[in-house]
Amino acid sequence: MSAQTGAAGPTQTGVDQRAGKYLTFELADEEYGLEILKVREIIGSMSTTAVPGMPAYVKGVINLRGKVIPVIDLRLKFGMEGTEQTAETCIIVVDVQGNLMGVVVDKVSEVLDIRGEDIEDAPNVGVAVQNDFILGMAKAKGRVKILLEINKVLCDSDVEQIIQR
Repeated sequence: MSAQTGAAGPTQTGVDQRAGKYLTFELADEEYGLEILKVREIIGSMSTTAVPGMPAYVKGVINLRGKVIPVIDLRLKFGMEGTEQTAETCIIVVDVQGNLMGVVVDKVSEVLDIRGEDIEDAPNVGVAVQNDFILGMAKAKGRVKILLEINKVLCDSDVEQIIQR
């Protein structure tokens, strides 16, 4: 059985539902990808307004053309060290369970069309590591890109906590 749950992975017809276009970006020199259909826009880094009581990975909120949206630091969410913002630091605005959220990344790379045969399930490392937020591992341009299921990067309780504030 696949490490993935839900509809991802090859179907009985052999078509991998994970195939498609992905926005790729970097975090700590590793490459990640988000389904392009979840991405609403990419904006440059901007100051956030901190909201008391939020988890450390929630940088705060921004006013995006009159709509207040929470901003998540993906490095902190994944347990990586935070870093200084650079000219390449971006916020990717994504649709998470019907709500817009900003995701801070080190650098946006490109949009790749990834074929199903180039996507493998996340490796099973034999220990209890939660990896259901990994849609798959894509082999593209000589590197492995970690494809994220953005709806699972933030669990339901995370989203509820952020939205209710």
